[in-house]
Amino acid sequence: MVITNVGLCIALFDILKMGDSFIFPGDGASHTKVEFRFIVFRPFIDEIIVGKIKSCSKDGVCVTLGFFDDIMIPSTSLQHPSRFDEMEQVWVWQFDNDGDTHDLFMDIGESIRFRVVTEVFVETSPVTCPEKMEVSTEPESKVPYSIIGSISEPGLGVLSWWEGT
Repeated sequence: MVITNVGLCIALFDILKMGDSFIFPGDGASHTKVEFRFIVFRPFIDEIIVGKIKSCSKDGVCVTLGFFDDIMIPSTSLQHPSRFDEMEQVWVWQFDNDGDTHDLFMDIGESIRFRVVTEVFVETSPVTCPEKMEVSTEPESKVPYSIIGSISEPGLGVLSWWEGT
């Protein structure tokens, strides 16, 4: 479950307080005020995270953390200069080592270190206009919480690029 401007709720940590339960006339449900704590995933802006490359497209690199897949590193936020290899469907950093260029591939499944640049929360409830209570009938696959990352600085990118440095 994603709560807007809070993050991805992973698990209930504990219940701090439970109030009295009430049953309202015409409603068979029990209503109880409860105070609790959740374990929430919401990285800080500028936090450095290590994930795995899930997929690549012309738009950029999709990263997964295993429990969270909605991380995108846009093509404009990759190491420069980078190019998209249509044949292999991967991004390639054209690393210049004193005039000698080396192609460093961003293969699917590789571990990648990135910086969190921004986060995006999108309202996904079926109500599109709260004042009119209009319900949307179009099936849309909106992602409620996503992270935009960057690897356009030294030390960021595929971990194997930086081994032995």
